[in-house]
Amino acid sequence: MNLKEAFRFQNKLQALSDEVDIILRDGENVVTVKNTYLRKKVMVEAEDETIVTEAENDYAERITDLTSFLISLLDEREKLSAAIRKAKESLPIDMDSEVSLNAKRQETVRTLRRMDSIRSSESIISNGGTGYRFNAEGNQVTYRCDVKRVTTINFDRNVVRKYIRELDRKIDAVSAQIDQCLVNSTVEYEAPFDVNDSLYTIFEGFAPGK
Repeated sequence: MNLKEAFRFQNKLQALSDEVDIILRDGENVVTVKNTYLRKKVMVEAEDETIVTEAENDYAERITDLTSFLISLLDEREKLSAAIRKAKESLPIDMDSEVSLNAKRQETVRTLRRMDSIRSSESIISNGGTGYRFNAEGNQVTYRCDVKRVTTINFDRNVVRKYIRELDRKIDAVSAQIDQCLVNSTVEYEAPFDVNDSLYTIFEGFAPGK
């Protein structure tokens, strides 16, 4: 498989582990409850009655096997991680670093685009200002006045746009390299089951110790 398929299978292993975790963490799924009604203590002529309650799911009779299956999923993840790490070492680029850098480049472009969207403007804010004056009696009183607000960008828009274009080109180029690595790489790992199968289908074919 290639790295793209390996990452997909890695996600599948995670999803299966999460699904099994949910089953095993539910206390009602991992116990059998036996209630014995001691009717004979109350009525001599009556008989004691025992009712057994088991978990109502497809795995109730194989909880120990399901636990082993969870451990096997961890083992598979360890094998796959090692194979992925080995495959990455043969790539022409440090893919993890480039993915991280490209994410940062995209974040930077978003910041620069927000800057580029700002426009210089001029507006009048009616009664937006206050001041003090003395009235005819010599008392200090407040008054309100309009405010003329002028907003001017304090950066070179052309420089910002140049950086955006350069980063866009870099992002596209690196993305293309990463896509090639994902498809053209070889991961030495054989999947033990089909990535599209359900937990039930996969577990049906699971035999502990194999």
